[in-house]
Amino acid sequence: MLHHLYLVATPVLIDQGGNGIGSADWWLSDTPLKLATAGAEAVLVFFILSGLVVALPVIRQKDFVWSAFLAGRLLRLYLPVWASLALGTVLLFAVPRDPAMVTEGSWLASANARSTTVGSLLRQGALTQSSYDINNVLWSLRWELAFSALLPVFVTVAMLVRRRWWAAAIAAVLLSAVGAYTNTSALQYLPIFFLGTLLAVQLDAVREWMRRRMLRPRARLWSAGLVTASLLTLVAGWLVRSVAPAGTPVNDLTTDLEAIGAIGLVIAAIGVPFLRRGLESRGCQWLGRVSFSLYLVHVPIIAALGFLLGDGRWWLVAAIGIPLSLMVAWGFSTVVEGPSHRLAQWVTARIATRVRVTS
Repeated sequence: MLHHLYLVATPVLIDQGGNGIGSADWWLSDTPLKLATAGAEAVLVFFILSGLVVALPVIRQKDFVWSAFLAGRLLRLYLPVWASLALGTVLLFAVPRDPAMVTEGSWLASANARSTTVGSLLRQGALTQSSYDINNVLWSLRWELAFSALLPVFVTVAMLVRRRWWAAAIAAVLLSAVGAYTNTSALQYLPIFFLGTLLAVQLDAVREWMRRRMLRPRARLWSAGLVTASLLTLVAGWLVRSVAPAGTPVNDLTTDLEAIGAIGLVIAAIGVPFLRRGLESRGCQWLGRVSFSLYLVHVPIIAALGFLLGDGRWWLVAAIGIPLSLMVAWGFSTVVEGPSHRLAQWVTARIATRVRVTS
């Protein structure tokens, strides 16, 4: 959400103060403050978490039924996606999309629809496109869907290489880097899910290793170093832009290391006590419960406000958009995501029971 609000503000901030060292845009994009608006990097963490939590049932259940899982997973993904597209379509027609209200060539102007057709909605609802102008974030769920369909392959490979997991992890990072360099999206993103699957296979070992590490001298200092290093590596490509602009070999290399920061952050969340306590606090737990819904609803809301108020008043878009998105996410979680999840669980259980009875 903060990432997309940053995209609304960026053309105005650059127009008013440039993007040189010391400018507002520089502070927000080329310093550790970028962590607050690191949207693409946060998706890497999301992909690793998906690889971890989605693979765990396959590993732990001896009678896992893949067809039942896939049927439930499709419901779990598609029903909220279709509801988010419905919300986006309503806002699209309810709020005029006057191009004069936003900066030409900006994210608001170029990546968000000003009209749509039934055919376009159906294609976006199928999650088969590479870009989505009703709800930008759906591009990531396209890869979530692909990972779900290929789950048995991911788990099988992860189990086969479990004794050389470190080599497999390095290979996954390198493959992702090749995918980014060659602009091959499947090669760029699917290995990130594999990192999460590897972590699922090694989860007990990782927990035990972290537990023992926390008993050693200077454990707190080491923990703080792990969290800090992971966070900075996650946005490394941004931090070096002042000396290595985007597109240079040095910047490409540091950007390719972002996956290492993402998995480091997930490992820290598993075993670093102060980070676990923070994530288990009431506020973070609430955000966790509505996070998927927030992910699905915030872009249509921000886009509508951006066109309504103009990106020149990005601060007002943020002041209204943040609490409004959180409120809508809570309602969406209650009315759409929660029932979809329960239906998916019911369908999964019914299909699994039938398969087990007939086998």
